[in-house]
Amino acid sequence: MVSKPAARDRLIVALDLPDVAAAEKMAAQLGDSVAFYKIGLELTYGGGLGLARDLAQAGKKVFLDLKLHDIPHTVARATTQVADMGATFLTVHAYPQTMRAARGALGGSSLKILGVTVLTSCDDSDLAEAGFAFGVKDLVARRALQAARAGVQGLVLSAEEAQAMRALVGPHMLLVTPGIRLAGGVVGDQKRVMTPARAIAAGADYLVVGRPVTQAPDPRAAAEAFVAEIAGAG
Repeated sequence: MVSKPAARDRLIVALDLPDVAAAEKMAAQLGDSVAFYKIGLELTYGGGLGLARDLAQAGKKVFLDLKLHDIPHTVARATTQVADMGATFLTVHAYPQTMRAARGALGGSSLKILGVTVLTSCDDSDLAEAGFAFGVKDLVARRALQAARAGVQGLVLSAEEAQAMRALVGPHMLLVTPGIRLAGGVVGDQKRVMTPARAIAAGADYLVVGRPVTQAPDPRAAAEAFVAEIAGAG
C-alpha cells in the first residue's frame, strides 16, 4: 500500500494573486495552516519566481505551475532551472516529447514532473472547438498512459477523472486535482469540480485550491476547513 502524506501537506493553496506583495501578505496570513503553495503564470509574471525560492527556503513546499511546452532542449533547460530553486512540483503539458524532455532533465533533484492532461476549465465541446478528436475522458486517458511511459511522476487532472486514471496508471502515479470546492462553494470558471472528500475517495493525492481560500473572508479558517475535510476523508 502506498503511504499518503499528512492531510495538511495534501492541500496546495494557489497563490493566484497579481504581485509578490499580495502573495507574501496572504502567505503570512495563512501561516502554518498551509504547508504547500502553487505559483502559477499570473504571479510568475509578477515576480513570483523569487518568492518561490523564498518559500522553499522557509520550509514550504512549492508547486510551480508553469505548464511548460516548447522544443525539448528549451523544456529541459527550464526544468533544470526550476529544480535549482528547490521546487517540489513542476507542470508541463502532457505531450510525450515535452514530458520526456522534462523527466530527462531532473538529474538527482527531488523535483517531480506533473503532466497536465486537460484543463478543468474545458469540456468536450471546448476540445472539439480546438480540433481534438477525443473527448475529455478519452484524451485524459491517452495522456495518462503517455505520461506513465515517459516516466513523469504525476498528473494534473480533474477529480472527475481521478478514479478511472488511478485504475489505469496504478498506485504510484501522483494525481493532483484542481477544481476543488467545499459543498455549496462557488464554482467560478471551473467546469469539472468536486468536494475534497469525494476527490480523495476517487484517488486524488493532492488538492489544489485557490479562490475559495485566498478570497475567503477568513483565509486561514477556510484553509483549515479544507484540511479538516481531507483528514476526515483519509
